[in-house]
Amino acid sequence: MDTTAITTLLATTSPDIRSIGEKVIRQERITPAEGILLFEKASLPLLGALANFVRERKHGNKTYFNRNFHIEPTNVCVFTCNFCSYSRVYAHRDEGWELSQQQMLDIVKSYDGKPVTEVHIVGGVHPKMNLEFFAELLRKIKAHRPDLHIKGFTAVELDYMFRKAKLTVEEGMKTLHAAGLDSMPGGGAEIFHPEVRTVICPDKVDADGWLSIHETAHREGMHTNATMLYGHIETYAHRIDHMNRLRELQDRTGGFNTFIPLKFRNKDNDMSNVPELSVVEDMKLYAVARLFMDNFPHIKAYWPMLGRKNAQLTLSFGVNDLDGTIDDTTKIYSMAGSEEQTPSLSTAQLVGLIKQVGREPVERDTLYNEIRNFKDVDLATMELDPTLN
Repeated sequence: MDTTAITTLLATTSPDIRSIGEKVIRQERITPAEGILLFEKASLPLLGALANFVRERKHGNKTYFNRNFHIEPTNVCVFTCNFCSYSRVYAHRDEGWELSQQQMLDIVKSYDGKPVTEVHIVGGVHPKMNLEFFAELLRKIKAHRPDLHIKGFTAVELDYMFRKAKLTVEEGMKTLHAAGLDSMPGGGAEIFHPEVRTVICPDKVDADGWLSIHETAHREGMHTNATMLYGHIETYAHRIDHMNRLRELQDRTGGFNTFIPLKFRNKDNDMSNVPELSVVEDMKLYAVARLFMDNFPHIKAYWPMLGRKNAQLTLSFGVNDLDGTIDDTTKIYSMAGSEEQTPSLSTAQLVGLIKQVGREPVERDTLYNEIRNFKDVDLATMELDPTLN
């Protein structure tokens, strides 16, 4: 949509929303108060048009994905987050799983000869899986497959590891970086504001600790992602506060690759009484995130959490990344009742998903270096070619 069409839409709205839309067109930063106002008063068609305008100004028609797989070392966890359907407390670890280093290395080896570029390692906070355990695992993975990018460990996992090892954040991050950790995912952020955090996850690292770990990773030369768990007890103001803290850190370091909103799912957890948001509210969130997070290059929709069809829909509301092929190794969202109970897509299926809605599929690596543009690749050919699938 061009600026003329957006201007026509803006002409039908209130003066305050029109003023915000005009700022977006002029590439001026919107304030936290204006971000809240967009949630409260802007129509979904207008939000979608503005977010898509920004998305196409930054990335054209390109939609990124990568070929990756997940390793979840354990779902045993010392923390008890009320929204979590995944973890099992350490006292009941017989209900969970605990992978050995060899089992995790065997998962990596199962992808030998396959064109994956990233392994994503995230799990519960297990008291016996300490810093040295994971540093050794990283060294073994790099020794076996040095070209594989290792994205691992949330700030929650790292905070526990570093404290248990009696290391500063700087010392701990340097240790893991030297062992082979290439970048960090964005998990564990949830909602930063203490009014919410003390209710949904009171016993794990707080907002300042989370932000400090990511800032330290950025200073160490590592890129990270950022997330926000939305759609439970938070308000619009809490969401904007969360995004604003991320935006301020990005101003200082430029170390974030992408922002990933994560939808709260209410199956089998201590917040099952909280209803899940509608798809309309999901799209509103993605659009406002694209408009507010002006210094984040990418906005990602995690398709295993949203479902394939809803993930396609986000591509019209500011999203330019659908994560990756994943494989069916991730259980964090399937256990919470997500749309995808066996989250696995072949490259051809993911490319097809993107092409179905008129977007241009581009395979990337973890740091968004483009590997291959699939715009003109025939899907039938892909299915027959193992190097493309």
